[in-house]
Amino acid sequence: MSIGSEIRITPFHQMHVDAGAKMVPFAGYEMPVSYPLGIKKEHNHTRERAGLFDVSHMGQIRLSGEHAMSALESLVPVDIIDLPLMKTRYALFTSENGGVLDDLMVTNLGDNTLFLVVNAACKYDDYEHLKRHLGSSCELDLHDDLALLALQGPKANKVLSELAPSVKEMTFMTAKQVMINEIDCFITRSGYTGEDGFEISVSNQDAESLADILLSSEEVEWIGLGARDSLRLEAGLSLYGHELDTNHSPVESSLNWALSKVRRLGEEREGNYLGDNIILKQLENGSDTKVVGLLPEGRMPVRDGAIIQDENGTQVGYVTSGGFGPTLNKPISIARLETKVSNSQSKLFALVREKKIAVEIIKLPFVKHNYYRG
Repeated sequence: MSIGSEIRITPFHQMHVDAGAKMVPFAGYEMPVSYPLGIKKEHNHTRERAGLFDVSHMGQIRLSGEHAMSALESLVPVDIIDLPLMKTRYALFTSENGGVLDDLMVTNLGDNTLFLVVNAACKYDDYEHLKRHLGSSCELDLHDDLALLALQGPKANKVLSELAPSVKEMTFMTAKQVMINEIDCFITRSGYTGEDGFEISVSNQDAESLADILLSSEEVEWIGLGARDSLRLEAGLSLYGHELDTNHSPVESSLNWALSKVRRLGEEREGNYLGDNIILKQLENGSDTKVVGLLPEGRMPVRDGAIIQDENGTQVGYVTSGGFGPTLNKPISIARLETKVSNSQSKLFALVREKKIAVEIIKLPFVKHNYYRG
């Protein structure tokens, strides 16, 4: 759906406008950054009740074929072959130099079919990447006919299970096909806020009807991109183009936990993906940089791009994501630092408008994850 050659819209565009959203260009789409409630209240509403996010700008790709699972393993350092039926796994597309092309969610639908959700800004490049490497052995469909909603927060399960009781049984990173008021929905219990919640894939033609049903609950409010980012930041979750990019490997971005054991050195399916020699070496020996949480002193936010210096005034890193954490009621940042500095007791400072602000390294996440694991 498009409002011109440049900017596209999602099936919920008119709903956002009617709800008084402030619309901004984002990843080639006109998207809601906030609603009359305001970013801080939207953020807190999601932490306390349930927020509804339009994430239809993201890419939904179906990959199928007799060897689809082993084929995808050639592009990600993750265990796909043993991914159980209707389970979801976080993965990363890597490049020949070990950098990250994108991060994604992969669900095993059965019948040699995988469902991928990729980032909006990367989706066409990701599709071409898959087609170039796997197009001769697999079928690929980039679904422009599907919308995507994220229902996030402690009340998300209550809201959704009243409409589709079987979702109660779902645990974090599982998937299910359900009917909601005769609307066919594909649901994963996942999200990017740190809260319990669901992502719901639905046909464009049923999208508005489904949103209306969810918004009819007093627990649910539309939430924009502004609060989505502050929730993601508090949860310490990596964002492509910030913590993740083509110049840094998953190890350099502190994502060792996402690199499956079976794909590591000496294991059954060691390596055999793009950039494996570099990534496996870093897994064994460590990397020069890592991603950490920072708590700035005082009330001034330390935002993306701010330089981090040691006590001698030497640059030792930079902020990849930064802002204000409404749940903590204080500024928070994520930064890429030299590993030797992050492991030392050196005093660190962020440069904000030529002023030095003391920062303390802390373990991520800033706010505890509340995923439902059963």
